[in-house]
Amino acid sequence: MSPVLPGATLGILGGGQLGRMIGMSARSLGYGVVVWAGHYDAPARVIADRVLTQSHGDIGGTIEMMRTCDLVTLEWENMPAETVDVLSEHRPCHPSAAVLRVTQDRLAERALLESLGIGTAPAWGVRTADDLHTAWQRVGLPARIKTARGGYDGGGQWRVRTENELANLPTMDGTIAYRWEKEVSFDLEISVILARSSAGEVRVYPIFENEHKGGILHLTRCPARISPAVAAKAEAIARRVAEALDIVGILTVECFVTGEDVIVNELAPRVHNSGHLTIEASATSQFEQHVRAVCGLPLGDTSLRAPAAMVNLLGDQSRATVNVTGVAEALALPDVHLHLYGKQEVRARRKMGHVTAVGKSADEAVANALRAHGALGFR
Repeated sequence: MSPVLPGATLGILGGGQLGRMIGMSARSLGYGVVVWAGHYDAPARVIADRVLTQSHGDIGGTIEMMRTCDLVTLEWENMPAETVDVLSEHRPCHPSAAVLRVTQDRLAERALLESLGIGTAPAWGVRTADDLHTAWQRVGLPARIKTARGGYDGGGQWRVRTENELANLPTMDGTIAYRWEKEVSFDLEISVILARSSAGEVRVYPIFENEHKGGILHLTRCPARISPAVAAKAEAIARRVAEALDIVGILTVECFVTGEDVIVNELAPRVHNSGHLTIEASATSQFEQHVRAVCGLPLGDTSLRAPAAMVNLLGDQSRATVNVTGVAEALALPDVHLHLYGKQEVRARRKMGHVTAVGKSADEAVANALRAHGALGFR
């Protein structure tokens, strides 16, 4: 397609922090922004020319996006694929509905990876109690049971370590699909973030190393502590997946590393939490890169300017107001940067912001990011 140049309006499906940061980059490049947030108090509202509050999938919202936007992207892969289908008949939409239909369904996602010969954890599709028994016999324990659709930040998942814990699983009545996935031992978790343009140009960021707590990303460091061979293998996997999906925009491939082996855990056709540190650490942030890719502009340099680390700021308990403490202490630390998302209510485990630190080494950046994280809180 011909490039969609600055002065045009970018529509974003979803109004969370990812939409906010995509919109900020679009604004910097000279684009207008319309956000289909679903409600008015979404974090992305502050960067938008217009905020749509209809529920996602509403025909009125779809018509308004077609009327006001020159092209459409999204911040979260669980937007209705049917809405993207309709929008794509009138405006360029990236990623496509075809991409969403794969990445919204863990069973379809696994089928794609298997067709490409890419390693994943042993798994079995489950709908009924009989399927559950078969999965237990064929795949074994310990395992994680994951809903095939939905689920985010550890939601829609159950850990099963013993036969007795099978009783804690939801009823398998054939109406909902699940994936029984064998837990794998791994040395560390990584993510590969790449951008692919409509012309097929691909740029890959240095590999990110991630640490999760309770199913939610806690810490990312870059560069990852992996060998050049593992990095090359992970990058090659991400490139193959991007080509197979024919994706335009950012693709994130989450992987487990054991020794020199790499297996894929999940795919995300969007900017990713682990890539937040690219705002300060990379020549081109993942957010600007995504805007460049979907608009058909040349992709930017993905090289790392300095080692970096990012730590998520999560709510500790529900609070009606957001009062942040420890800001002065956190920002007094060397090369620390604070990003707050403007959410109007604190909730336990809710992502309220993040801190990034850059340094002479990844270890130094991690230490300062964790110190800043420790100073910050909500009351």
